[in-house]
Amino acid sequence: MRVLVVEDERRMAAALKRGLQAEGFAVDLAHDGEDGLHCARTGEYDVVVLDIMLPKLSGYNVCKRLRAEENWVPILMLSAKDGEYDMADGLDLGADDYLAKPFSYVVLVARLRALLRRGGTRRPAVLRAGDLSLDPARRLVARGETPVELTPREFSLLEFLMRRHDEVVSKSEILEHVWDTYDTDPNVVEVYVGYLRRKIDTPFGRNALQTVRGAGYRLVSDGG
Repeated sequence: MRVLVVEDERRMAAALKRGLQAEGFAVDLAHDGEDGLHCARTGEYDVVVLDIMLPKLSGYNVCKRLRAEENWVPILMLSAKDGEYDMADGLDLGADDYLAKPFSYVVLVARLRALLRRGGTRRPAVLRAGDLSLDPARRLVARGETPVELTPREFSLLEFLMRRHDEVVSKSEILEHVWDTYDTDPNVVEVYVGYLRRKIDTPFGRNALQTVRGAGYRLVSDGG
């Protein structure tokens, strides 16, 4: 398995390389954000270990640019910044894991192996269906350049449907994932689908949120 380590502190980078090689990984090093971004773009890596406080380009920006380019290589952020908001920022930008320094080397290797098992599947930080976009971290929805105001429940419903775009999802599935219960009257789903349509479709002449008679609902990936 091939690993890219982006770390500006050269002794730390060299130690990581030796340790990971001892575990059977093939390791390349980059010592600043621009070089790391170039390597991640052009190399075939199974996972990237990415420091945050880097010269030229921060780890946050490296991660953000890779995800914007739909590069889904698994990223583990490794940083001396150990605040909960630092961690949240990294994960919201598209990182898959975050480990604060000083760290347990055993835990680092275990987390890398967990990321490798998951692989580089598509998992955008901002969900899109045509020109309809939803940003879970910033709680923003837009149709093109036009912001769309949703209630918390409407937002949760749209997020669930966008994560399952082009799939038919039943009322019971929606109740389980959006309302976290089977006991609510299933008709409430129909009511909220109507609310959502009047905000994301009707004003824009679209038909993204479709009813599949007898089965449930489908959000089409082209945005209607």
